[in-house]
Amino acid sequence: MKRAIFPGTFDPFTIGHYSVVRRALTFMDEIIIGIGINESKRTWFPTEKRVEMIQKLYADEPRIKVEAYDGLTVDFAQSRGAQFIIRGIRTVRDFEYEETIADINRKLAGVETILLFTEPELTSVSSTIVRELLQFGKDVSDFLPEGMEID
Repeated sequence: MKRAIFPGTFDPFTIGHYSVVRRALTFMDEIIIGIGINESKRTWFPTEKRVEMIQKLYADEPRIKVEAYDGLTVDFAQSRGAQFIIRGIRTVRDFEYEETIADINRKLAGVETILLFTEPELTSVSSTIVRELLQFGKDVSDFLPEGMEID
């Protein structure tokens, strides 16, 4: 069985994230969406709320699981028996950062990283921008997957 984790803060989970998961499901048997807990990051939604929103979104997809985790992503991958880490890439800067982390994860644990480039029409969508729009009371529904409920 090919199992991957798709790690991130997902504050919130955007149409870009949704696209990466949809595409990864074409070659993975199971994907665990891992919501990393990073106390130094200021988030809009509490961790439990992010887990709940993503679980609801994938309620009818048994190959998707959603969990929060604390610590190194590679340790989380190993603890779940994942052979792969899925990452989305929007820019060259993302690529350079992810390449370095992928090399370390492979050396530490033999876990491979699969990079999926963002679909061109989604390169401007980021959780940071969506959070800023939320902060100013703007409608963000165009940037969220259909069915994603933000309260």
